[in-house]
Amino acid sequence: MIEQIRSLPHQAGIYQYLDHSGRILYIGKAKNLSKRVKSYFNLTPKLSAKTTLSLRIQKMLSETASLHYIIVENEHDALILENSLIKQLKPKYNILLRDDKTYPYLYVDMDEAYPRFELTRKIIKGKGVRYFGPFSVGARDILDSLYELLKLVQKKSCLKGKKSCLFYQTQQCLAPCEFSIPRENYLPMVIQGIEWIQNKRRLIKELQAKMEFYSESLRFEEAMTLRDRIERISKSEIASQIDMASTENYDVFAIATNESRGCILRLFIREGKVASSTHDFIPLTPYFSLDEAYERTLISFYGTEKPPIIAPILTASAFESSDWVSEHLSQLFGKKAYLEVPQRGGKKELIDLAMTNALELLRTPQPTKEMLLHQLQELFSLDTLPYRIEVFDNSHHGGTATVGAMITYENGHFDKKGYRTYHLESRDEYTQMSEILRRRIEGFESNPPPDLWVIDGGSTLRTLAVDLLTSHGIYLDVIAISKEKIDAKSHRAKGSARDILHTKNELLRLEPTDKRLQFIQMLRDEAHRSAITFHKKTKLKNDQESKLLTLKGISQAKIHKLIDYFGTFEKIAQSDLETLTELIGQKDAENIQKYYGEAHSK
Repeated sequence: MIEQIRSLPHQAGIYQYLDHSGRILYIGKAKNLSKRVKSYFNLTPKLSAKTTLSLRIQKMLSETASLHYIIVENEHDALILENSLIKQLKPKYNILLRDDKTYPYLYVDMDEAYPRFELTRKIIKGKGVRYFGPFSVGARDILDSLYELLKLVQKKSCLKGKKSCLFYQTQQCLAPCEFSIPRENYLPMVIQGIEWIQNKRRLIKELQAKMEFYSESLRFEEAMTLRDRIERISKSEIASQIDMASTENYDVFAIATNESRGCILRLFIREGKVASSTHDFIPLTPYFSLDEAYERTLISFYGTEKPPIIAPILTASAFESSDWVSEHLSQLFGKKAYLEVPQRGGKKELIDLAMTNALELLRTPQPTKEMLLHQLQELFSLDTLPYRIEVFDNSHHGGTATVGAMITYENGHFDKKGYRTYHLESRDEYTQMSEILRRRIEGFESNPPPDLWVIDGGSTLRTLAVDLLTSHGIYLDVIAISKEKIDAKSHRAKGSARDILHTKNELLRLEPTDKRLQFIQMLRDEAHRSAITFHKKTKLKNDQESKLLTLKGISQAKIHKLIDYFGTFEKIAQSDLETLTELIGQKDAENIQKYYGEAHSK
């Protein structure tokens, strides 16, 4: 490796440190690959890590056996590539932040005849557009509240009609579509809405009054709906007496840590006041780096699209790659991005407010479910705390309607948006699972890997999963769960199921009452439910398709032959006449192509 380090090019790029088994330990970026990598090592009298480096870096280098690098055009490309590869490959010594979703803004176009409030995540064209946000939670609730409390034009399509609708009859709209409503009579409601967005406590006060009215009117269901809405809106607000007596905007980022976890807090100052906030907890490992945490937080938060509101960025701490991040964000924003670590004055008060709230959040007790995750990490010897878990199962009936399912569990609940289902072509359980996992790995670029995979199956399927990940240069903790066999039959007696857990080191047979086993069983059962549900839908659709083909004169034997060959009816519909003719004869092949041609033209 020493000769490779000596011959590194003086160009921008990314470098990867790998261990003896080929697992990627760390991915870094460099303006000058040669200078950056050499800064880690003493090259004489023998290759060794520099003692001036942090213990974290020294430990990483002690595990390093080889080096790979990729040359790029410039520093900006290096930062983008580094961020992408860290997401896909999940190196041991890099931080993988999962909060890379974009936050919505509320906006109103004051140039419209009758302005309406809308949600957006992108820039809307128009000189009269005003934005409010971003909001981590409660944006939809705020929007719904404005339309319930104010007689605004409720839908975009309303103004296209010529007659008033139900909204006018229920006194939720002035119906400018039918009646001549002066704009000056309408605009005060828009101004009132803007005031409530900027001061959510006033909005909450209005909602509480309406909730009490519902309660007194014995309309308890509507009162509970408002109660839940008020709670969500309140979550986006940090109580503060800070008023900068100005119209300045700032995006504030603070990261606080304790012995076991960190809290990333984002604070959004709009027109001198706290507009909203959001936070995430991250597990602390021996490999944690505050520098990298700030870099990844900013890169993940701003994503790849210019935000509707561009504000100066304040961070609680300086970090090593701030110049890189500033250059990257300047390209993204199309203007100079300002990053600052305030030391005094009003901006320092904002940093102090963010850090105080981050520390307060860290003091809240860890949820019981999070404690369970720590127990799982210890039991299974997992490298990382399994905040996000993906579970896989497949289902079929006599080899037909073969499907797979992936469910996700994150932050104490099932994440339905992360669920995936797959139509499978494979015929046996091993190749079916291989097909599901390969397709999931192919999606890591857009949807990064989780902390843990759980496979419904035994050691063979667990080994399959590990081998597939390793072949793609990805290390990920994997366990499997299989049913205990009693007299060659699976033992599934409710309340006494002794399922077997397959880990990288051993087989575990826990008592049926063990909370850790019950948790994994719960995950497996949800994956099984998802797979069965999708299988039933697929089979019903296939049965209907089969009946329709039978009506066109295609025998069941020929339909089965086609399914055995193509796997799905979708593939049959896409097939060419020549292949169909070889399988079932020309007349039936023409009937099938005619049938699907007619179906697609409808």
